[in-house]
Parts: sequence; C-alpha cells; structure tokens
Amino acid sequence: MTDTTFDVRIWDVRVKTGRPRKDGKPPKKSYIVRWVVAGKVFPETYANATLAESFRSKLIVAQRNGEAFRIADGLPVSMARVQNDQSWFSFAQAYVDMKWRRAAAKSRSGNADALATATLALLERRRGKPDDAVLRRAMTGWAFNTVRRETGKPPDIEAALAWLESNTVAVSRLGDLTTLRGVLDQLALKMDGSAAAAKTVYRKRAVVFNALEYAVERDLLPANRLPEVKWTAPKRVRAIDTRVVVNTRQGPQLLAAVAAQKVMRLPPGAPEPVIVERRSSGPRLVACFGAMYYSALRPEEAVMLRDIDLKLPRKGWGELLVSETAPIAGAAWTDTGQRRDRRQLKQRAKGEVRPVPCPPPLTALLQQHLEQYGVADDGRLFRSMDGGDVAESTLARVWDKARKAALTPEEYRSPLARRPYDLRHACVSTWLAGGVISAQVALWAGHSVAVLHEVYAKVLAGLEEESLGKIARILGLPEDEPEDEDDSA
Repeated sequence: MTDTTFDVRIWDVRVKTGRPRKDGKPPKKSYIVRWVVAGKVFPETYANATLAESFRSKLIVAQRNGEAFRIADGLPVSMARVQNDQSWFSFAQAYVDMKWRRAAAKSRSGNADALATATLALLERRRGKPDDAVLRRAMTGWAFNTVRRETGKPPDIEAALAWLESNTVAVSRLGDLTTLRGVLDQLALKMDGSAAAAKTVYRKRAVVFNALEYAVERDLLPANRLPEVKWTAPKRVRAIDTRVVVNTRQGPQLLAAVAAQKVMRLPPGAPEPVIVERRSSGPRLVACFGAMYYSALRPEEAVMLRDIDLKLPRKGWGELLVSETAPIAGAAWTDTGQRRDRRQLKQRAKGEVRPVPCPPPLTALLQQHLEQYGVADDGRLFRSMDGGDVAESTLARVWDKARKAALTPEEYRSPLARRPYDLRHACVSTWLAGGVISAQVALWAGHSVAVLHEVYAKVLAGLEEESLGKIARILGLPEDEPEDEDDSA
C-alpha cells in the first residue's frame, strides 16, 4: 500500500467564534483550515486569518504543482520534509554512519575531511564559536568517525562538539542555491584561506553531492540542487607532467642507488661519520621499487606482493598476479587499527586478479630478493625491519636518498621521479612508446582506456609522428624526405 496520494480536496477557511466573554470584549475567533486526503479529513487551527490563509495557499500550490500528499499526516511531501528537518551536523554524522561499513579506509577519511570543510560554511551563528582548527579536529577526529565518536575526548573537543550540535543550519537550507554556493566556495579553500588544489576540490564536491543525494533519499530535501549552482570549479589537470618521467638510463640508475644504500652513523669518539655494514631498508626495497618501474604497480600494490603472486622463471620474462592493495589511510580509519588498509584492487571486485608482465630485469631483482630476504609468514615479499607493513615514510626516505645519489643536483631539484609513484608513470610511458596498444596498456596498468588517454595524453601526442609513419608503411606510401634547404629558400 502506498503512503502518498493525489486524491486531495482543500476546503475554504472556516471561522469559529468562541463563547461570549464576561469582560464584555468580543469573543475570540479561530480559523480552521480543513482538507481531505484519500477520504480522511485533516484540520489545522490558527489564531488569525492571515496564518490560516497562508497555510491553505501552500496546500493549494502543492496540489497545483502535482505534488503527492502523505496519507499519514495529510501534508504535501515538501512540507513534511520541513517538519522532519534536522541539523546539518546531525545529518552529516548519519551520512558517515551509513557509508562507514562498506567504505574503504581512505574513503572514510576523505568523507570526514569533505564534510568538515562543508560544515564550516553551514554554521547558523558565530557567537561563542571555537577556533576553526579545533572545530575541524573535533569533526575529523571524532564526530565524523563512526568508531571513535563515543570515545574519550579532550575538554576543548567536547566543547567544540557541543557547540556544533546546536549551531549548524537545518538540512532544508541546502535547497537554497545561495547556501550551496557558500559551501562550494568553502570547499575551494584550505584552512589558511589559500586556494585548494583542483583535485581536492573535485573530491570534496563529490562527497557533498553524494550526501545531498542521501538527504533526498531520506526525504529531507525535495531535490539535489548542487548542479544548478553557476559556479566555476578550478581547472583540473589530469595529464601527467612529462618532466617526472625517467628514461631507460635513469630508471636502472635509481634502482641501483636504492640497492647501494648504507646507514651512516658516528660511533663514539670517531672524528667523522663512517659507513657501518648493517641492515638498511634500501636493499630490502629495491625489488619493490623495481615492480613500480618495470611492471607499473602502484606503491600500495607493490608493498603487498606475495610469493603466490609470482610466476617467475630463473631468468627471463615472468608474470605478476596482482590481487591486493594496501593504501595508507591511518589507524583511525581502518577496521584493523593498522595504518595500511588491506583490500581488493582499486575499482575491482574482491578476489579479482590483474596479470602484469614481469620483464627479465625485474625477474632478476625478485629472485635475488627471495634468496636474500625470503618472505613473511603470510607470504609478503616486502616488510619493515620488524616484519610489519612497509611504512610510507620509509619508502619516501629511501627514495629521496636514491634520487640524491643517482641524479645530478639539477635533476634532484627538478620534478624528475620526485615520488615513487612516478616510476609507474615511467613504465606506462615505456609501454606506450614501445607500441603496445592502449587497451592492453590500460589492462596491465589497472584502469580504463579513457583514463589512460586522459592521464597520458602528452605521451600519446609525442607518438603521433611515429604512428603516422607506421600507417604509411602499411599502406605502402613513400617515406617523406627532408626538404632541400636551397629548394625551400
């Protein structure tokens, strides 16, 4: 049985006169609006005619607009939403809880970050407002974290959360375009007031958009009007900066610099630092960086390689069967309390495997790693000194040392391979330059052909001339000869 209907009749306002008064003054009058919804009469009494006529007009407008009326209370759907309104802060927590169970740890953290930013634009009043930094810490650390919300908090956080509970606007206000514009403007700023990166703005806007969709689903808003706001988003550049891509000489040099790292320390009484032969993270991670450079693995995929993921001969071409990833999200956001969130591949179903070719140089690095360091109890190739997950800070520190050792001072100051992730860019660029078709490259890299063309547009553009030459040879066309300088003068 449906809970709404279009079977509605609205009667004229009825005036009811009270009993005569002993003081001789005119008796009080009340004004009753009556309407019928699916055969059931609903009355609403007002103290004056103006309020009664205003309420009746709202009912008539809703009826003329073809709006459904709720059978339970007789109200148009839009008016029922206003009655059921709740504060933005309360709603945002409900949205977080709804998303929490199925969301990846990084998505949980990203949701909290976006909602905290939006909330700063949705404050009802400013009186007694705590500092923005405290409000943000209260939201991202507790309010918008489902599992930490009820845990112990410092006094300033308790006070900030109490203030937020009674000082954010009602969700219905998000049906106003001016309010939504204010939210978008807030998303475009960092905490210090400077412009946020375009990628960050797009990510936060996506979270707010999804939250508004949930408000519509909850019957708190009639529609998600965010797309109606005439707002210019910052330009987003997805194509890689070709300056970050190392060539086939620099890549192996960087890997060799990782393998050669030693720990420098000053023993007591020694006048100068000396190299001490002991375990260091570099040699244990060279094959990890190699998997990024030779097989285009993301750093969070490379650190999770296990022995069962390897199909390796003693030498030559092998294959990696990538099936797990572990991005850094922070212990507060994972179900395990670990900083890395172990889960299935990005945008893949759990258990899905992505085969990737393993070139001979990487086969040699992996075989050497297995012989020298073995694997963890769960089969992981790469781990910290104490056997745990490899920390992001360790990867960054080892890589920075390698860049400083292998590159010239000018190259080190440049964007060239500044992040370990840039090794993946180098690999994909090499595949494309080698003539591998886009569909195959996208399959190996683990994203769509559309994303491949968008991210590597500059690399593909550089291959146009070579591609035209291949087409000419297939068609049997004569090779273009260089113009004679005298003839072109």
